[in-house]
Amino acid sequence: MADLRLTSANAASRRSAGRAALRIAAIYLAARVITTFFLFVAAELSGPASRMGATAGLADTVIAWDGAWYWLVAFSGYPTELPLTDTGQIAENAWAFLPVYPYLSQVVSLPFGQWGSGALIVSLVAGYGASVALYHLLRARVDESTTLWAVAFFASGPLAALFQIGYAESLNLLWLICALWCVMHRRYGWLYALIPLMAFTRPGALAFALFLALFGGWRWLRRSREPLRTAEIVHIVVLGLLAAACGFAWQVIAGWVTGDPGAYLATELAWRRNWVPGDATFAPFEPFLAGIEFWFGTMWHLPVAMGYAIAAAALILVGAALILLPAVRRLGMEIRLWSASYLVYLLLVFFPQSSIFRLLVPLSPLWGAVAVPRSRVWRVAVLVACLAGQWWWIYNMYALGNTAWQVP
Repeated sequence: MADLRLTSANAASRRSAGRAALRIAAIYLAARVITTFFLFVAAELSGPASRMGATAGLADTVIAWDGAWYWLVAFSGYPTELPLTDTGQIAENAWAFLPVYPYLSQVVSLPFGQWGSGALIVSLVAGYGASVALYHLLRARVDESTTLWAVAFFASGPLAALFQIGYAESLNLLWLICALWCVMHRRYGWLYALIPLMAFTRPGALAFALFLALFGGWRWLRRSREPLRTAEIVHIVVLGLLAAACGFAWQVIAGWVTGDPGAYLATELAWRRNWVPGDATFAPFEPFLAGIEFWFGTMWHLPVAMGYAIAAAALILVGAALILLPAVRRLGMEIRLWSASYLVYLLLVFFPQSSIFRLLVPLSPLWGAVAVPRSRVWRVAVLVACLAGQWWWIYNMYALGNTAWQVP
């Protein structure tokens, strides 16, 4: 009798998961139709000054911007000698782009003969998978209606074009949200595969290492309420070390292949010279502070002290929201710790510029907090704002795409 009840419960759970997957598919498909329309209009509006050019079509949006670099990785791999500028500095090159997405897209593209087709399929499928994973991540904390609205915001958000262009974000979101689900449900075994996949898809494994360290400390403090077994301690410590090792692995690989130990960092700094010419060095927090000086001092001709004050106030507000807001607290400590860890990681390594919108996408689990208010007016207004923001981003980055703040 017990086996029969267990079998019935498992069957009911599978039926429920199947119904949820169909609902998410409907939401995701509707969102992709709207995004396709936005991208089509942007391609039609693209002029001679745009990065895509006056003759751009819908297919050009897939391999525009970083999509061209991922295509280059798939086509010719990584250089063994770092290219140099006319002034002898290391130039932009493929080492800034991790290999899982371009090579997976290359494999998927084999029946079609064009890398862009494979990249589109990988991004679309990974985006749907990430939407399903987000549903299951949030459903453990909030009700069905809230979860589906959160998925709708995620699939239709201001950066939703990433689900159908040649960028690695959608694939990385799939790995990341699955990894957070594993931590939330204490299914640590899968993380031994997910962490390396994340680390070689998009930068950010070091943020996950910090997250595991904070999570381990939190589990230790509450061990009287949730028993902390030795096996779980071992998993958290080993996985944290794995994430840290994977986070530095690409730098080691780039240095070994090129013979230059600083190849990866020098490559990343080459992009910063698009905003701040001259030699640049890296130290924790230095890129963020340099960005404030650039935007407030050089670009906007405002007091740099104002920039520091605004940044400090923003950090205080975000920290307070993660700690105090009831809607955020409902999502669980795992999502809150991840969000804090990722923001600290950005502060440590990121030079703030227009790509900041894209770099914030790993905070997508927080859509659950946005969806918590049950007012239909609120939820519809947020969805409309998401679509308006999506068009604004697509129009500026693809139809225009010709100034310092119009880089995806």
